Amino acid sequence: MKKKMVSMMLCAVVTAAMVTGCGGKDAAQTEAPAAEAGDAAEEAPAAGDAAEEETSAEAPEAEAEASEGGTLVMGTNAEFPPYEFYEGQEVVGIDAEMAAAVAEKLGMELKIEDMAFDSIIPALSSGKVDIGVAGMTVTEDRLKNVSFTDTYATATQAIIVREDSEITGADDLDGKKIGVQQGTTGDLFVSDITEPERFNKGMEAVMALSQSKLDAVVIDNEPAKVFVSEVEGLKILDEAFAEEEYAIAVAKDNTELVEKINTALAELKEDGTLQTIIDKYITAE
Repeated sequence: MKKKMVSMMLCAVVTAAMVTGCGGKDAAQTEAPAAEAGDAAEEAPAAGDAAEEETSAEAPEAEAEASEGGTLVMGTNAEFPPYEFYEGQEVVGIDAEMAAAVAEKLGMELKIEDMAFDSIIPALSSGKVDIGVAGMTVTEDRLKNVSFTDTYATATQAIIVREDSEITGADDLDGKKIGVQQGTTGDLFVSDITEPERFNKGMEAVMALSQSKLDAVVIDNEPAKVFVSEVEGLKILDEAFAEEEYAIAVAKDNTELVEKINTALAELKEDGTLQTIIDKYITAE
């Protein structure tokens, strides 16, 4: 009986050992796939890293292609001769030709979008246009919303009055009805001394002046000369209202495009192209 019990106990031990052995083997087999899965998990990010490296490797090439081709979209207000105006269905002028020359330096084609002057900066901010070129002066207010390139032209703000006007200079404008083109530098300057009458187009302000609805118009000197030559009974005062410099507006903090345009402008100034364009539209008095 004792022998039988010993025998039974031995069987139980062997059976337990076999069960434990099988359990150990199964556990090892279970862990192995887990380890393999872990290895696979570790390899997955590596594959992701490879994908990222491949994307990164392609990115500079894509940027290079963008800088070497494509379209440079210019926002302007084609009511500002001789800087931008229509000749038939085409926008021409100093700004149009200068921007086309810059685009060529960048290996791009220029496309011009005509819009209201005060819509240009919002169009830059929204990405509708790449550059704003419209006889635009660098001001602190504009620098809050856009960046500017180096200057490409110098201008003065002129005062237009009727030939029989008693206004002789800027000091006489206080309390007078002064017309400006909305959103222009003339608008900004005049707003410092009085509330101006704002018009969408410079010529509209000039026509209102000729009809005695205004006492004076303040606008850039070159457009002023064109307007006065086309409307009888007006004159430009000898005293300039203000002096300013024009630059190309670019979306805020787009330093890469600003640097590329500055390089192009420097080359156009150095080889005489820019001056040739200006002389084509502005002749010596």
